[in-house]
Amino acid sequence: MSTEQSADLSGGGTMDRFYAVIPAGGTGTRLWPLSRAATPKFLHDLTGSGTTLLRSTYDRLKPLTGRRILLVTGVAHRDAVRSQLPELSEADLLLENEPKDSGAAIGLAAAILARRDPDIIIGSFAADHVISPDEVFRDAVREAVHTAAAGRIVTIGIEPAFPSTGFGYIRSNSELDIAGAPHARAVVEFVEKPSEEVAKQYLQSGEYHWNAGMFVAPVSLMLQHLRQSQPELYDGLNEIADAWETDRREEVMTRIWPTLPKISIDYAVAEPAAKGGDVAMVPGNFTWDDVGDFAALGRLNSAADISELTVMGDGARVFSESASGVVVSDTKRVIALIGLEDVVIVDTKDALLVTTTEHAQEVKQAVERLKASGDDDVL
Repeated sequence: MSTEQSADLSGGGTMDRFYAVIPAGGTGTRLWPLSRAATPKFLHDLTGSGTTLLRSTYDRLKPLTGRRILLVTGVAHRDAVRSQLPELSEADLLLENEPKDSGAAIGLAAAILARRDPDIIIGSFAADHVISPDEVFRDAVREAVHTAAAGRIVTIGIEPAFPSTGFGYIRSNSELDIAGAPHARAVVEFVEKPSEEVAKQYLQSGEYHWNAGMFVAPVSLMLQHLRQSQPELYDGLNEIADAWETDRREEVMTRIWPTLPKISIDYAVAEPAAKGGDVAMVPGNFTWDDVGDFAALGRLNSAADISELTVMGDGARVFSESASGVVVSDTKRVIALIGLEDVVIVDTKDALLVTTTEHAQEVKQAVERLKASGDDDVL
């Protein structure tokens, strides 16, 4: 055990109240056909590190929590998750009958943890984010936990690397005087994805950080805000949590879960709480990406063999001449690129995607059209 891990898991102190929750949902439609409904992006190694995004997320949190980690995922992904995380206990694996967005997923984890111990501090960290270095991430989480212990819902804001139009932003102002959290600041508001011109203004002001969707809070405070802003969701989750450790779990889950509102934790809790002055932010000075499309893969993976072209896939056979972009292949087909800039090619056994990094976000629309046309066999 490392010195860092020993410090975090030693007896006594605020960190002992900290439980991490990993929501592992979604299908990663912007990464189709690499990501499918049965094998979403968190089950893949998208960075060439040798481990999947899910495994990396779990390992990143473990020095802070030990075994105090809950994972929320779909019933269909149970076996794959168990294979990747064999040490995760059945009691800490929460299975959704159908996807209901992060509000229900994180809210259910909070309701269940509150019944284990109402003094728990919960932290939510998505299964499909790429973060480096891990030590700097953990420093930010420690500050967030101490800030939460002072009675705040805390988000970790990412120092913007460029004026992104694909991320939401957090505006903060005054620093808070909280022991153990010297960089914590009060949150003024959350703002939606801006235009490029507005994003540039955000960076120049120094008041804005990217919203990475990481939240740390006392379970009691999170549930309090959930009850105030989303009473229907709150009531349903509490009925499920009441039955969770009983033989009524499956019956109640099957009956209640499909009726719950589909809403993100940002809209259900964070934004209403920010208006009430209950949200703080800890800046995260680490690199972060949510791997939202194939353009992100190009940023995250260095082109080791072919200049300006990122190639992924064991045994991928790619020939390139004056070409740039991203190629992902899980076939042995030879792919030759000549004179193409910023191209995206994803070659799988039953589907081929060809687009550009500029249009990478529009892959989701292709998936929606395939679904509407009944071509579910490739989704």
